[in-house]
Amino acid sequence: MKFLKIKTNKNMIAAVLLSAVTLTSCNGWLTEPAPGITELEDFFSNGQTAIQAATSAYVPLMWEYSGTYYSEWFIGDIMSDDALKGGQTIGDMADAYDLENWKTNTNNGLVLEYYRAQYQGIGRCNLGLDQIPSMNTDTVMNERMQKRLLGELHYLRAYYYFRLVRAYGGVPKVDFVIMSADKWQQPRASAEEIYDFIIEDLELANTYLWHKSEYPTSDLGRATKGAAQAMLMKVNLYNHNYAAAKAWGDSIVNSGEYDLATNFGINFTLAGENNIESVFEIQYMEEATSDYGEGNGFTRGTFTPILTRSRSSQLGGGWGFNKPTQNLYNAFDSNDPRRDITILNPTDAQIDNPEEEIYLGSRYLNRKIMWMELDGTIPALAHNSRGPLNNKQIRYADVLLMYAEAACETGDLGAAKSALEQVRARARNLSSQEGVLPAFPYGNYSDSQDDLREAIRKERRLELAMEGHRWFDICRWGIAKETMDAYKATETPECQAQMAEFIKGKHELLPIPSKEIDLNPMSQNPGY
Repeated sequence: MKFLKIKTNKNMIAAVLLSAVTLTSCNGWLTEPAPGITELEDFFSNGQTAIQAATSAYVPLMWEYSGTYYSEWFIGDIMSDDALKGGQTIGDMADAYDLENWKTNTNNGLVLEYYRAQYQGIGRCNLGLDQIPSMNTDTVMNERMQKRLLGELHYLRAYYYFRLVRAYGGVPKVDFVIMSADKWQQPRASAEEIYDFIIEDLELANTYLWHKSEYPTSDLGRATKGAAQAMLMKVNLYNHNYAAAKAWGDSIVNSGEYDLATNFGINFTLAGENNIESVFEIQYMEEATSDYGEGNGFTRGTFTPILTRSRSSQLGGGWGFNKPTQNLYNAFDSNDPRRDITILNPTDAQIDNPEEEIYLGSRYLNRKIMWMELDGTIPALAHNSRGPLNNKQIRYADVLLMYAEAACETGDLGAAKSALEQVRARARNLSSQEGVLPAFPYGNYSDSQDDLREAIRKERRLELAMEGHRWFDICRWGIAKETMDAYKATETPECQAQMAEFIKGKHELLPIPSKEIDLNPMSQNPGY
């Protein structure tokens, strides 16, 4: 069931953007508004338009296609040891092939479109943050609602910048509405400056936002206080400020707003959207006006199901991208029930054309995001662009594992073990076998801080596998080089033949797109 309906009025957005154009002109006769043009002060005139402006700031989170497909999992999964690009052949979507094999260059289309989408979101946030504070309250937007809308915009701006900084490092910091051409070029800030700005925004968001339980059902899907606290945990982990991460974890864990869903697999179905485990997810919907022919903003659905479903007509008839690796499959205990909920291993009879469906030795499919129900049915898509399944950005299981990590690094091993055990216990309860997923210490792990750290890291890989987290995790842990070298050594000869050498200090970041440097001269990341 869908809640937050991100159906922004395209005419409204166009009017706001066009009004900015009239403000850039230096000659008086040029400032006369053309017929049908709405001035900023006229548009931001009542509470309903403030809500519309805040809602529009969510929309670029949904975008996955313009000149090419650029879902975040092309980075988070395919660049890691969890997934291969997939597709029909190695030449199918060359931009993703380059990401997969450490051959990315500065004119990669996926890298460019992902970068630009985040700044579209930032621009929308800046506009709302500029206008809404000076608006008069009314029956639609009282003072508390006004602060909540500002909190949503601070959260979203932080979210867009977080996406940028962990993929590209330092980027231009724009915290104002650009109203004239002489403001287009902005200097590149350092990663540290961007992280500080993100934390500042998230702390403001935490002050203004409501708890999830305070939102009406129609608004579920909007940013909440818990979402801000979860992001503050995540950002502080990136900064290795484990004490702050644990403190924010205490806030969200003790809020009573979230819990693990009883069934792990329900999280990846329509029935499980916005459930007790959902901290923040990107909302999608299936509706009649969707299309993919015109790029960003022309669909409210997601391309992910069609992109990731098998090319076999028996398994959805998709395009076969984002295929789990043998390395990931082998990382699960054979009796871990999460493995078969995460990875679909088709039988020979379910494969129509092995040459197109087995990519560099991998036959596996990402079951989590292809929209497959728990009973194994694969619902038909009304259109390739109209997948209705939400994108789970932050689950409470992610929060618990971040909390376990922060507690472990601050020496609170008891709290770390407790949080880890909650995640493993939920998975254990899905199995009828004895001895499945025992509490820490288990297997070859001794009862030490070092082994607990490794156990938590492995648990993040298994619990959150194929949800776009893995690449960013191994980079922030500083182990990308050794992880990817070990992965390369275990992959099939076909895979190894495609892979370039992973260069430490280069490949942890994507290049700044060359087209953006042409528009806004700035330094390039090392090695590109």
